[in-house]
Amino acid sequence: MKRREFLSTAALTVGGALLSTSHHRAFGYLANETIGIAVIGCGGMGTGHLNELVSRKETSNVSVRAVCDVYQRRLSRAKSISGAEGYLDYRKLLERSDLDAVLIATPDHWHSKIAIDALDAGKHVYVEKPMTHTVEQALALRDAVTRSGKILEVGPQATGNDSYWKAHDAIKAGRIGKVTWGHGCYNRNARICLFNEHQKIDPTAGPDKSGDDFVDWDMWLGHKWGLAPKIPWNPEHFFRFRKYWPYNGGVATDLLYHKLSPMLLAIAGPNGEYPSRVSAGGGLYIEKDGRDIPDTFLMTVDYPSEFSLFLASTLTNDDGIPDRIYGKYGTMELGGEPLLRANGEMAPEFKKANEDKAEVRIPVEPRPDMKDNFLKAIRGEGTLHCNVHLGASTMVAIKMAVESYRQKKTLQFDAATGKVIG
Repeated sequence: MKRREFLSTAALTVGGALLSTSHHRAFGYLANETIGIAVIGCGGMGTGHLNELVSRKETSNVSVRAVCDVYQRRLSRAKSISGAEGYLDYRKLLERSDLDAVLIATPDHWHSKIAIDALDAGKHVYVEKPMTHTVEQALALRDAVTRSGKILEVGPQATGNDSYWKAHDAIKAGRIGKVTWGHGCYNRNARICLFNEHQKIDPTAGPDKSGDDFVDWDMWLGHKWGLAPKIPWNPEHFFRFRKYWPYNGGVATDLLYHKLSPMLLAIAGPNGEYPSRVSAGGGLYIEKDGRDIPDTFLMTVDYPSEFSLFLASTLTNDDGIPDRIYGKYGTMELGGEPLLRANGEMAPEFKKANEDKAEVRIPVEPRPDMKDNFLKAIRGEGTLHCNVHLGASTMVAIKMAVESYRQKKTLQFDAATGKVIG
């Protein structure tokens, strides 16, 4: 029996319940097998991924065999880049038997449905951050991964930074004492907001147009599946979806997901931890262009393991606060080589845990980038940078923060029932 057939049989024998959350050796492909992949969502981010995958054809033994987008111009561009077959409807793409995996780079409100459909079709999934659009979708996708026995990786880049993995080892070893809190931020500032400048509107596009100008607006909204409300064609919503609640969570889901996931990795470990209480504030103070989302967003998350995180994101000033974790014995700076420093009267305890030194730098090592990490995991090599559990626990806290801001109240999460309590 071929190794690939044996592994498939073994997976079925245990009902697909392959519960390893970090190591995926049960999913190996032979090193010389080509991984067939499709890209679903070929806007700016998706096209960037597509170009990378095409460039890795030889080095990673991966073949882009299909591309999909509801906007014909983007689909035509993706076909010309990859030479792959194009689809306006991703469901037709998932019927192909020559696809091992899909990469999803659609607007957020489509992430969970496409990912679950792909898993059910027997495909591995790489999904851009944020993992989903709602708490309920995050938990459903988490359960779908377990049910399917397939690999899913979420794409926050910083989880592939060895600094946070080394930080977790140091925290687990007690080198800064009991962690009680941490903070970080992701800020931007531009004369023209990047949510406008990077998402330019094509005035010729629309659902009533033909050829490359055609947009399947009803499919993009997803109102048939309850993904977003049905509204008339709105190019501002289509091209600049990050500004509007039905499709996105603003800076929280677009930027702070990048911060919370690696901070959770460092403190709680590769599977993250679900929050117990979340609150958020801020406002729309400058970018008053009809958007829903705030330009200044501040969130605080409390965790059952007795630590709290404060995260901030603003589009009005790009100075910020560092990624920092505070323990009883010392403080840890993150991002590059983790820097550990003794704190106050607890210096003796810190030194005892750190070779009698009051300040220590921890060397870091190169790690595979996110897509290389995903492809290696499919082949049974290594550990996912952001598995579905870290992705889901991050998503729950981020979405709760969005709802806390919108509802102007603190929210709690019951991990046993998966319910948000307001």
